[in-house]
Amino acid sequence: MFKKIVIGILLYVVFLIVLLPASLVVALAPLPQGISIGGVTGTLWQGEAATVQIKDRQLEQVKWDIHALKLLTGALAADVQIGGRTSALQMKGELGWSFSGVHVANLKLDTGHGFLLANTRLPFGAKVQGDVSLMLTEYRQGQPLCDSLAGKVFIQNANLTNQFGEYPLGSVELNLACDAGQVQLLAMEDKNQLGLTGTVLLADAGKLVVKAKIRETDFQTEDMKKALAFLGRKDAEGYYPLVWQGKVPGL
Repeated sequence: MFKKIVIGILLYVVFLIVLLPASLVVALAPLPQGISIGGVTGTLWQGEAATVQIKDRQLEQVKWDIHALKLLTGALAADVQIGGRTSALQMKGELGWSFSGVHVANLKLDTGHGFLLANTRLPFGAKVQGDVSLMLTEYRQGQPLCDSLAGKVFIQNANLTNQFGEYPLGSVELNLACDAGQVQLLAMEDKNQLGLTGTVLLADAGKLVVKAKIRETDFQTEDMKKALAFLGRKDAEGYYPLVWQGKVPGL
């Protein structure tokens, strides 16, 4: 009789955990300031939130499906999908966490300048337009930022205007990699219309290191070609230096 009672209690606890409503977990969870979650349905293991508000940005139709068996290995992993056809941000991929940190696999994200910038005010009255796609084959957290990283960033139909002129940026493809624990973006000249080649390193504490060069191309406007002269003297091959190091505002 005692064994039957113990087994009954264990089964009750298991079913209670499996069927635990996601809305109850959200209601009891101490959410960080500036984050709110609404329209929660389903269970803790497989559910959906109609909206997730993160300060000035809103995510829609956030769905998750937790891989329960991976918990036995001390890791938490879930298939996550965000947004619909008309959403400002759409994402699909596997997100996870273990004692070694965060990991991401087979992630695809699409969004536009409106979601990325939100209400951010840019210097010189600048306005930016364009769409961004991120494809991550793999990311594993490390020191200071990454242990492994493979993927690409695609920027489509980008355009910058400010008080000095208009600067069409066109389409740019960047390779993502991990370089000594830092996130590296690599620009190759045959993957953009700007004559741009070089790297951008993102380190901890929002530090950014740009080591690149750019030359005149037929795609560039006269405003952009004139602006290149402010970067410094061009080399024998016609490239202007594009070098900068500092902290990214907001990071």
